[in-house]
Amino acid sequence: MPKPFDKLTATAAPIMRANIDTDVIIRIERLVGNGVRGTLGKWAFGSLRYLADGSENPDFILNREPYREAEILVTGPNFGCGSSREGAVWSLQERGIRAVIGSGFGDIFFANCFQNGVLPVIVDKAVVDRLAADIEATQGAGKVSIDLEAQTIVSPSGARHSFEIDPRRREGLLKGLDEVALTLQRDDEIHAFQAADRTARPWIHFQGTPASRTSA
Repeated sequence: MPKPFDKLTATAAPIMRANIDTDVIIRIERLVGNGVRGTLGKWAFGSLRYLADGSENPDFILNREPYREAEILVTGPNFGCGSSREGAVWSLQERGIRAVIGSGFGDIFFANCFQNGVLPVIVDKAVVDRLAADIEATQGAGKVSIDLEAQTIVSPSGARHSFEIDPRRREGLLKGLDEVALTLQRDDEIHAFQAADRTARPWIHFQGTPASRTSA
């Protein structure tokens, strides 16, 4: 089950490049084979974090203090676009990222975040730019606070920003439930509907054993 998300105050790292796709977040070869879950954190943003010789790229923000400890990313437009690989979210989560704030995300990446306990927050680009500027003004020392219950973000300067989120997805994150678990919470309603539907439309509810097919 996803880890519940309520409130978070943490270091935030601005990665403002536009159109960072899932292949940049995690290379496909890192997802090949069994047992990759739990090993992906070190490969998040691998092509940006490491030089050709395998050493860290000192220019990449997550390789610098205090951003190494970032639990929040502030991102450029269309973050997580490209392929549907869920491993992109796995790698961020294993890297310690709990929330991503941006003006827009790839649709499937956005949905995968909720399934894995990572909060994706969509706000206007002007808000994203101000957050990034506030973070950089403190050289990363200033924390960003996110309150999912109140649906607010507080920047290092103290500026408060509101955001909207689908109520069902918000409930899932607050309780640490994925889509299946959220659906199972309504198990009694589902069974009641099925029972009523069997009475109203018995012809669509198969009863008994289907006849065996015979070959010609």
